[in-house]
Amino acid sequence: MSLKTSKHGNSTEYHYWGYSFRWTDLHTSADDLRPMVKTYDTLADECVKRLNKIPSADDGAGKRPFHRDLYALLKDHADEDPKLKQLWNEINTIPEWVDWDQIQRGQDTFFRYGLPILNVLGFQSLLGGMGAIRVVETLSRTGGFGAKVVRRRLLETLQHVLQVNGSAEGMKPGGEGNISCARVRLLHSAVRLRILSLIEQSPEYYDIDKYGVPVNDLDSIGTINTFCSAVVWVGLPRQGIYLSQQEIDDYIALWRLVAYYMGTPTEHFESATKARAMMESLLITEFDPSETGRILAKNIIIGLENTAPAYASKGFLEAMSRLLNGDQLSDALDLPRPNLYYRMLVWGYCFWVMTASYIVPKIWFIDRLMISLRRRNFYKQLLDEKNGLGKETRFEFKYMPTLTRRTRLGERRTIKYERPGIESLARLGLLAAFAAVATLAMGFVFAARMIPSRLFLLRA
Repeated sequence: MSLKTSKHGNSTEYHYWGYSFRWTDLHTSADDLRPMVKTYDTLADECVKRLNKIPSADDGAGKRPFHRDLYALLKDHADEDPKLKQLWNEINTIPEWVDWDQIQRGQDTFFRYGLPILNVLGFQSLLGGMGAIRVVETLSRTGGFGAKVVRRRLLETLQHVLQVNGSAEGMKPGGEGNISCARVRLLHSAVRLRILSLIEQSPEYYDIDKYGVPVNDLDSIGTINTFCSAVVWVGLPRQGIYLSQQEIDDYIALWRLVAYYMGTPTEHFESATKARAMMESLLITEFDPSETGRILAKNIIIGLENTAPAYASKGFLEAMSRLLNGDQLSDALDLPRPNLYYRMLVWGYCFWVMTASYIVPKIWFIDRLMISLRRRNFYKQLLDEKNGLGKETRFEFKYMPTLTRRTRLGERRTIKYERPGIESLARLGLLAAFAAVATLAMGFVFAARMIPSRLFLLRA
């Protein structure tokens, strides 16, 4: 939705969803983007069809269908089929444009701003992404965003994010980041093939003319965009954090490599300028919140309320979501407006992370220590047996679409966990902000009182 457009010389300024930008030759119109909803990762689809015909150890009595390790099958049988070999070679070939020092710097950037980036990924990239009208039609049919399972679904996504940010070695062929990308690529293909097969059974199940092929190229570009471009130019600035140009270039380069491994067109991430232009183009063309998107957005809040590691209340989560997505998109997603208390808590949180983000990176040894600690502790918390996944996921096809499956609005849980969490950090930040303001005010009053005295003495 555009609030207004205005002319500035030869350029047009657009105002979409609380974000303003000027149109350039690098931006892409809706008509030019539209063909990409019909194109997709055909190589992966051809390979998944072949892999599904190969017997595996995952088959057998008592085991649910589709819970197969497609990556392991691809690895074991790559030499037996030309298409399998082509895909295997592709995901194990390093593009010539990759600079491994830059990839490592991009990963360090993620952990340098770990907490604010994770908040962006959860409450802007994913929750705000529910405003994308076509994407939610696919997500709703998988059932993975039901209120009871959405938290685990998000933890699985977090595993993928942490693995691709683990180390430069991990993004090389055979590394955990590389394998994670390949597994998610195969999962996306399995979802697409399943929905296409259901369309053949019942054409009214999914309007392919309106929404395009499920998990199409434009959807995939949009997904990469939410994990990098939207973080850099929307999510972090709305928390008061602005990356250096070097950090931006490095972070975009990392996600360009992720896009390559996942079979997503990479030309739109060749540079930070192109990545930003694509993000802004998608703001115009892809966001049109529907009732389905509103249900999924609310389920994210319900599923994360008072859960580890944030242990945040519904009010705080909604306030954070509004900060990161803006009031216009939040209203369209039907997120309640928070009261003054929660707005102030979010301000306190932003003061805390903003202060840490500007001070810590300037002290080299502390910066390296914090990056190392976060890299280790984030993954440890992810795999916690009680509050995390318990063990690494293989990104199996667990949330399988059926003709009758649609995600419904969930109900809030009655059990509350009173534990210190992100709101405690927000309160400390709020106190620190008040203390800083009080100190400045006292200094101003003291100076105001001293200046006249000095002037009087000089005149005397």
